[in-house]
Amino acid sequence: MANKSLGDNRTRTSVSIFIVAGLCCFFYLLGSWQRSGVGKGDSIALAVTKSGENCNILPNINFETRHGGQAGSFDDSAREVKKFKPCRPRYTDHTPCQDQKRAMHFPRENMIYRERHCPPPEKKLHCLIPAPKGYVTPFPWPKSRDYVPYANAPYKSLTVEKAIQNWIQYEGNVFRFPGGGTQFPQGADKYIDQLASVIPIQNGTVRTALDTGCGVASWGAYLWKRNVIAMSFAPRDSHEAQVQFALERGVPAVIGVLGTVKMPYPSRAFDMAHCSRCLIPWGASDGILMMEVDRVLRPGGYWVLSGPPINWKTNYKAWQRPMEDLQEEQRKIEEIAKLLCWEKKSEKGETAIWQKRMDSDSCRSTQEDSEATLCKSTDPDDVWYNKMEACITPSKGNGDDEVSVEAYLEDNKKWKKHLSAYKKINKLIDTGRYRNIMDMNSGLGGFAAALQSPKLWVMNVMPTIAEKNTLGVIYERGLIGIYHDWCEAFSTYPRTYDLIHAHGLFSLYKDKCDFEDILLEMDRILRPEGAVILRDDVDVLIKVKKIIGGMRWDLKLMDHEDGPLVPEKILVAVKQYWTVGDDNSTSTR
Repeated sequence: MANKSLGDNRTRTSVSIFIVAGLCCFFYLLGSWQRSGVGKGDSIALAVTKSGENCNILPNINFETRHGGQAGSFDDSAREVKKFKPCRPRYTDHTPCQDQKRAMHFPRENMIYRERHCPPPEKKLHCLIPAPKGYVTPFPWPKSRDYVPYANAPYKSLTVEKAIQNWIQYEGNVFRFPGGGTQFPQGADKYIDQLASVIPIQNGTVRTALDTGCGVASWGAYLWKRNVIAMSFAPRDSHEAQVQFALERGVPAVIGVLGTVKMPYPSRAFDMAHCSRCLIPWGASDGILMMEVDRVLRPGGYWVLSGPPINWKTNYKAWQRPMEDLQEEQRKIEEIAKLLCWEKKSEKGETAIWQKRMDSDSCRSTQEDSEATLCKSTDPDDVWYNKMEACITPSKGNGDDEVSVEAYLEDNKKWKKHLSAYKKINKLIDTGRYRNIMDMNSGLGGFAAALQSPKLWVMNVMPTIAEKNTLGVIYERGLIGIYHDWCEAFSTYPRTYDLIHAHGLFSLYKDKCDFEDILLEMDRILRPEGAVILRDDVDVLIKVKKIIGGMRWDLKLMDHEDGPLVPEKILVAVKQYWTVGDDNSTSTR
């Protein structure tokens, strides 16, 4: 009797499997017939991403935080994949285009050696950057502003070097950030209050800010609660891990320097620019660095200079610098500011504030004997690897980034719909789990705008090869972003983003560089247990999926929210948790 029952069960199971397989084949043929003639690979799409429950051939993935646990593996045994080994432990904080050893081969004048110098293709690493032993998920905001786990960035030098300035303190297994800085040891909040007595920070006039030579980015960290988002940058130099600390805190920052190359931001982008003891020689080289700040500063925007040489008569002894040198330095700054049509609004203590006039061009035309040289370039946003010029960028735009109202509204509608679908896939998006988010191909910034929340920020990346440059539009929305070529490494430390999104990125770079290089760079900058959302054509994602199969990511390929017949698909993935020493089979590089 038992054997008969077992046989019946097997028969019923076989019949069920046969029926399900038949239905899958039927809908597959129906879909192929309905879409015949379009030529967009729907046969592949339907084969790998059935929307019906019984046709789902991919396992579930887990977005929840786990420390040290082994994530479930994606079974792709039927397909040969290249398995990427871990890099050696010395590469834990590898920054390919700001490598310290390579930098020493470049000239030191004008900070050239601190600029981007990427390795040639044959010297790129093709292994997975390991997290340091003991690495943990960062604290959620706002606790992360004040505390960073020691294991995530185990460098104590700043706790000694900047002890009296309240930058950072080591307390047990965490670093604490009291909010101090070289020019504001009593805290960034009080310092910002002083600036706000001159600059209308609170009323929405200032939405975006640029912090040059940011340290650990406490200024940007405390501006956030005043609804101002700051793009902070500093070089990878003797101040070990300052930008890394900023990003561990959950503050927008990149590795960068004001040297000889234009900053990777569009013209007229920022409402405020700031330098607090940033050690930048503003008066040198005919004011070329101030002219570059002027390029990215909006008409009506503010420039804050705090520290030498401001108020040199009172402070030259404390700074231990010759009075004459400081006097000449400030004279040059004042002279260049006048040439740029910046109006001095305040000088108090060691801080001076200038405001760029709304119509600087008219201002210069009324100046007697103006020595202003206007830039001849027709595109002030053509900046990638282009050298700075000792000329003034005209205030009026070139109109290249203009977008119609209809296109803007349609883009907003589309990204609200896409984000709604993402939240159904990954229910942690709204919880504060993901603080540092990147959009690798940001378009009009619709993804970031739909996602906007006090719990997170988005680095909107505009590929240098994008068909239309709309980074200026993104800044007009009060968001931040940066130009970048994804054939190269991004200017950041490993493990600095919690969630990475890319729409159409791989289609864009299909004939430009190797997908493997882009994916390995994504792995480098993504935190353990961080998430990835890729939206692209199915034929492209099939190729991407094969590479990811060897990268210690758990993934799932899914249909477009409008159904299986849409050729655009969604690939979601989670990077597994692993650290130095978890796997002894390391790369030879």
